[in-house]
Amino acid sequence: MAFSLHVAHICVVMFCVMTITVQQTVNDEVRTYLDGYNERAEAVANQYSLASWAYYTNLTDYNRDKMTERSLVSSDFSKNESEIAAVFDLNAITDESLKRQINKILDVGISGYEDKEVIKRINTLEADMTGIYSGATWCKTPDDCKQLEPGLTDIITNSRDYDELLEAWKGWRDVSGAKMKDKYAEFVQLMNKAIKAGGKYADMGAYYRSWYEQDDFEEDVKRLFDELSPLYDQLHAYVRRKLRTIYGSDKFPSEGHIPAHIFGNMWAQQWGNIYDILEPFPGQGRESLTNLMKAQNYNVTYMYEVAEEFFMSIGMKPMPESFWRLSMLEKPEDGRNVVCHASAWDFNNGTDFRIKQCTEVTEDQLITVHHEMGHVQYYLEYLDQPYLFRRGANPGFHEGVADIVSLSFQTPEHLQKIGLLENLPNGTEGDINFLFQMALDKIAFLPFGYLIDQWRWSVYREETKKENFNRDWWQLRCRYQGISPPVARSENDFDPGAKYHIPGNTPYIRYFVSFVAQFQWHKALCELIGQTDRLHRCDIYNSTVAGQRLQEMLRMGSSQRWGKAMETITRNTNGYTSRLSAQPILDYFRPLQEWLEEENTKAGEKTGWDKTNCPKGSFVDISSATAVSSSVAVLMSIVIHISVLLF
Repeated sequence: MAFSLHVAHICVVMFCVMTITVQQTVNDEVRTYLDGYNERAEAVANQYSLASWAYYTNLTDYNRDKMTERSLVSSDFSKNESEIAAVFDLNAITDESLKRQINKILDVGISGYEDKEVIKRINTLEADMTGIYSGATWCKTPDDCKQLEPGLTDIITNSRDYDELLEAWKGWRDVSGAKMKDKYAEFVQLMNKAIKAGGKYADMGAYYRSWYEQDDFEEDVKRLFDELSPLYDQLHAYVRRKLRTIYGSDKFPSEGHIPAHIFGNMWAQQWGNIYDILEPFPGQGRESLTNLMKAQNYNVTYMYEVAEEFFMSIGMKPMPESFWRLSMLEKPEDGRNVVCHASAWDFNNGTDFRIKQCTEVTEDQLITVHHEMGHVQYYLEYLDQPYLFRRGANPGFHEGVADIVSLSFQTPEHLQKIGLLENLPNGTEGDINFLFQMALDKIAFLPFGYLIDQWRWSVYREETKKENFNRDWWQLRCRYQGISPPVARSENDFDPGAKYHIPGNTPYIRYFVSFVAQFQWHKALCELIGQTDRLHRCDIYNSTVAGQRLQEMLRMGSSQRWGKAMETITRNTNGYTSRLSAQPILDYFRPLQEWLEEENTKAGEKTGWDKTNCPKGSFVDISSATAVSSSVAVLMSIVIHISVLLF
C-alpha cells in the first residue's frame, strides 16, 4: 500500500512537472513568435504611416493610391498573422501578457474579410471623403473663396454679425458634407459587411466599443452624461439669455434651442470664442490670450516650445530632433492641399514622432498645441512596450492625457508664471469668470462629445437609414445640445460630414470619455501634491511628483485593462476608483453651477428645451418636395405635348 502511494505521488509530481514544462514550452514558443511579430508589425506600420503622412500633407491622387496600397498590405499582414497566431492554444498560455497580445492579434477587425476588393474600396472611400473635406472651398464670389482653415474659421470665430455667420456656416456644409453622402452610405455598408463576416461583432459600432473592454460601456457613458446634464443645462440657459439680448429674441426658436452658428465654433462644440460677449463680470477676467500672445510676438515655433517646457517641468521628455525637422506645424505656403485637422503621429520606428497642424497664433491653437504634444508624450512613455501595447489604455485615455495639462496651463497662476498674464483675477467675480470660461470649453463640449457616436452607432445598426441621415443627426443635436439649425436642412444636406471625424472615420466617444477622465486625473494629482484648495486653480507645473505618477500610468500603454491604469493615478486619493466618475468634474465646477442656478432663477430663465423635437421649420422633407416637382414636370410635359399637337 505504501509502495502504491509512493508511486502515485511520483506520478502526480511527474505529471505536474510535465504540465509546467509543456506550459513553459508554449509560453516560450509564443514569446519567440511575438518577438518576430513585433519586428514585422513595426515595419508594416511604419510604411503605412509614411504613406499616410505623404497623402495627408499633400492631397494628390497619386499619394492617395499609394496610401491605399500600403493600407491593403497592412490588412493582409493582420489577416495572415491572425492565422498564424490561431495555432496557439490560449488555454495553455499561462503568461497573461502573452495571452493578451495573442488575443489582440486574433481580433483583426475588417482586415479578416476575404474580398480584397471590398477592403480596397473601403480605403479608397475614406481617402476620398477626407480629400473632399480637406479640399472643400466655399466661394462667395469667384474672387472671394475660402477654405475651412483659416478663412471660414476666422469668420465663425470673430464675427458677431448673425447673417455673416450664417453664410459661413451654411457655405461650409454646402461644399463639404453635402458632397459625400453617397460615399459615406457605401462606406458604412461595406464596413458592416466586412466586420459581420467575422461572426464576432454585430456591426462596426460594436467593434469600436470593444476597444473599451467593458460590457456595460454604452450604459456607463449614458450614466455619466445623465449625471453631468444638469450642469450643462444651467450653462445653456445662461448663454441662451445672453445671446438673445445680442441677436434679438426673434432669432431664437420658442422651443428653447439656440441657433447653431453663433457659438464661435463651426460645430458649436465649444463656446470659448464668444467669451467676450458672455463674460459674467466684465473687466474682472483675464485678457484675451490671443491678444497677449501677439503683443509678446509669439510665433508658431515658440508655441510648441512653451508646450514642451511644460512637460519637461514635470520630468517628461523633450521632443526628439526629428520632431522639429519633420513635423508640419504650419500650413504649407506652396499652395498644396493638406489635411489641416491637427493630429499627432507615431511612425513606429522608435525615433520618429510628429505633429500635423496648420497652427495659427491664437489661444485655441495654443491649447491644441499642448493637446497634440500630450499625445506625443504618451508615445514616448510607452515606447518600451511591445508593439501591440503601444497605444492608450483605451482611446479616451490618449485624448485625456493630451488634455490634462490644459487644466493646469489655463489657470491664471500658470499664465502668470510663464509671463502671459500680469495680474491674477481676484475675489469671487474673478473666480466665476475663470470657471465660466473653462465651462465654455469643457462643459459645452459634453453633449457634442456624447452624441456623435450615438448617431454613428445608430447608422451602423441600420436604425438610421441613408434617407434619414441628416434628420436623425439634427434630432440628436436638438435633443442633447439644445441647439437647432439656423436654416432649414434636408436630406440633400449631409451635415455629419461637415465634421472631420465622420469622413475621417474617427470614433468620437473617446473625447467624451477623455473629458471625464482628465478631471479624475487632475483631482488625483492635485491631491498628491497637496493642492486641494480650489481644484480649478491647481497647477501641476514644475511638480516632478505629479509627473512621475502620470508617467507610471503612461508607461503601461494598453498592457492591462484600462481600469488598472486608472487605479495607477487615483490610488491613495479620496477619488480612488477603477471606473469613470463624473464627481471630479462636478466638484471642479461646483462654484459655477451654484452661481448659474442663482442667476438663471433671478432672471426668470427656465432651463431646458424641447428634447423630443427640433423646432418647426428646421427640416424640409425633400421626398414630398420631389413628388411635387415630379408632378409639375409631368404636367409641363403634357402642356408641351399638347402645344406641339396644336402647332
